[in-house]
Amino acid sequence: MQWGISLRSGMPLVFCERGISTVKELVMIIRPEKLETVKEIIDNIHCGGMTISTVMGCGAQRGVVGTVNEIKGFKTNINLLPKIKVEVVVEDDLVEDLILEVQDKVSTGAAGDGKIFIRNIDGAVRIRTGERGNKAL
Repeated sequence: MQWGISLRSGMPLVFCERGISTVKELVMIIRPEKLETVKEIIDNIHCGGMTISTVMGCGAQRGVVGTVNEIKGFKTNINLLPKIKVEVVVEDDLVEDLILEVQDKVSTGAAGDGKIFIRNIDGAVRIRTGERGNKAL
């Protein structure tokens, strides 16, 4: 697989056996108990890697209401819930399949299931060697 840049859009392209595709980053905010399921889905599509972070947040469910904590002498309401952020870079033609698979296997049907954000990727550089594009991934 090799990388290039589209002259029309300026977007990164991946040249692979299936032709040319752009590269996207998916940022998934999920329930902590769904992490192993998401890791299995990502592993099955052979994307090459993922970054996982523990985060706190609230969305439609508005977090835990009525909890008052004291931080450095100030009383404050912390209405944030623990979540997991999973970041993965995939070829454009795998994005929809990945989204549908995550939605199918991770959704509980209740508020708090999470979100998936899709970003364009301009390129990649390995800090240690200066390698760019696919060699950096």
